[in-house]
Amino acid sequence: MAKIIPFKGLRPTQDKVSLVSCRSYEDYNAVEIAYLLDYNPFSFLHVLNPAYVNPQKVTSDKRFKMVAAKLNDFKKEGILITEDKPVLYLYQIKTKFWQFTGIVAGTTIDDYKNNVIKKHEDTLDYRVRMFKEYLQYGRFNTEPVLMMYPDQEQISKWVESYKEQEALYDFSTVTKERHTIWKIDQPEDIDWLSEQFDQINEFYIADGHHRCASAELLQQENLEYHNSVMSFLIGENNIKIYEYNRIIHDLNNHTKDEFLNLLAEKFLIENKEQQLWKPTKKMEFGMYLDGDFYALRLKETKSNGDILQQLDAQILYDEVLNPILGLDDLRNDARIDYVPGNESIVAIKELVDDGEYEVGFMLYPTNIEEIKRIADNDLIMPPKSTYIEPKFMNGLLIYEI
Repeated sequence: MAKIIPFKGLRPTQDKVSLVSCRSYEDYNAVEIAYLLDYNPFSFLHVLNPAYVNPQKVTSDKRFKMVAAKLNDFKKEGILITEDKPVLYLYQIKTKFWQFTGIVAGTTIDDYKNNVIKKHEDTLDYRVRMFKEYLQYGRFNTEPVLMMYPDQEQISKWVESYKEQEALYDFSTVTKERHTIWKIDQPEDIDWLSEQFDQINEFYIADGHHRCASAELLQQENLEYHNSVMSFLIGENNIKIYEYNRIIHDLNNHTKDEFLNLLAEKFLIENKEQQLWKPTKKMEFGMYLDGDFYALRLKETKSNGDILQQLDAQILYDEVLNPILGLDDLRNDARIDYVPGNESIVAIKELVDDGEYEVGFMLYPTNIEEIKRIADNDLIMPPKSTYIEPKFMNGLLIYEI
């Protein structure tokens, strides 16, 4: 059974929450980061990117220690405060098109090891080790693992009722998102939620495979590490799944014509020219190459075999990326990069047109049932198979270890 754990969250004071919280560091370009660091002394980016001289010469362990030191500065200055007792949180994110609501709690590494918390994606070794060092030296995490569970009517009703209480935070961002958090601090509410989640057989990781893997690795190396990670638990029908598109630096020494001829052995190819085309169903692929968009339709559909072989990301690897483009290790090969599906395919066009990449591929999104079937059968999707929302704000709730 799945276990949830209340925790003593570290969080901004109410008057500074909109100033402190920020998107993930990778979501900002260099100009945005420089502006926020110069003009917002409360931004959590100061913690994530502490100022130092000659950053190229700073080792990762020293940098992560400086991150921890900057977090302590925020605590000493009263920008961040710690709950006086372990609590849970109810968190709602409203965007222009979607509304996401879930419970923020601790989940156990033991549940992850014992496959109560199920994974579906492969991880990148260097990122697992980087996050492990970050946890080891930084001693905190501010991006929870997004986990989904089968929708529960009783929990859904309780959540809607709890929203009638006064919120701890309620603010909007410059990206026109509204973030609302309620603190769940009464023992009877915590006990009731714990009992409800106790009846759920498993959680499925939607986003945060690297965070779970790095926490497990750190615990293996240091048994004194806390047996829990911060998680955002959300009903499976309340998430949004996008594809992860692929861009490749070269054609593996093939000419354009050679490459198209090799593709034609497995796919029906339609040149869409300048039409911004993307797949409309499974086993269709979009491609951008040398100024034109193409529709690729698999000649022989994968109706047999295991669920993994029927995944579009796996089909693209088996039929194109590996045999034609010579990509063996998608976890570590520097020749391939990924673009999340919530970005316009114009971004792929621009990256290829700029000359840094030779070809881009657009995929059709995976659905929830495919994810669950993969996880239930102890299979692993190719890396970067899904891009899933919601995304959590950094510096909003912090889980110290």
